[in-house]
Amino acid sequence: MKRSMVLNLLAIAASTTLLTASARADSVTIKGSDTMVLLGQKWAETYMQKNPSVQIQVTGGGSGTGIAALINGTTDIAESSRPMKPAETTSAESKQGGKVKEIPVALDALSIYVNTSNPLTEISLPQARKIYTGQITNWKDVGGNDTPITLYSRENNSGTYVFFKEHVLQNDDYDPSAQTLPGTASVVNAVSKDPNGIGYGGIAYAEGIKPLKIKKDDNAPAVEGTLENAQSGKYGLSRELYFYMFPNKNKAADTFVAWVLSPDGQKVVSEVGYYPLKH
Repeated sequence: MKRSMVLNLLAIAASTTLLTASARADSVTIKGSDTMVLLGQKWAETYMQKNPSVQIQVTGGGSGTGIAALINGTTDIAESSRPMKPAETTSAESKQGGKVKEIPVALDALSIYVNTSNPLTEISLPQARKIYTGQITNWKDVGGNDTPITLYSRENNSGTYVFFKEHVLQNDDYDPSAQTLPGTASVVNAVSKDPNGIGYGGIAYAEGIKPLKIKKDDNAPAVEGTLENAQSGKYGLSRELYFYMFPNKNKAADTFVAWVLSPDGQKVVSEVGYYPLKH
């Protein structure tokens, strides 16, 4: 092979390496919570419009899936609708080095919802617990029609599944009859078509179904999952939504997260249907 051709090939290879490194430096991967995937995608879309050189890829799969990807080093940011467990944090830091940073990025009023034909407008957390653990199986026992209750739930790698189990079921097991579905949108779709259905999920997905007001106990007042009630903690199922990442590992990711926490980034939270952080 001629020397000039070899030099040209080496130059092309060097150029390709530089382009790849440049693209990698300006790319961000986000993976995890299905509750947050719409929000993550909207953030990415808005940010890339303002910063055309940056590429952001957002995928769901559940909070557990995103956290596993962070542990294995296959995502820059894990989206999670639940806090990371200490064992997960230890594993991530052991495998990747550095310290995992927990970053609250939005608020959610986790909703318990029913079909729009259901006469109920409110439910207490003890009632919801009895329904999802199989102790109450007919709507008439909580003031509804004399019809059997159909349970719809999330899969067990979902942060929402874990949050609901901890805060509503008090770590009891879900009734085996609960139908597990692969995302909040699937739960909403099922409940919207089933007059006897009940489901739960992020407030931003609550369209075509009826979110119930929540009572912390049977004698407490019913509280709606509004912005004010979520920010004050008055709503019994308000929660933070999180990013988890290793700071200073990807400059583009650091810059993106700073924007997410800015007024412009928090404005997107409201546009999607979740609630901005209280400052």
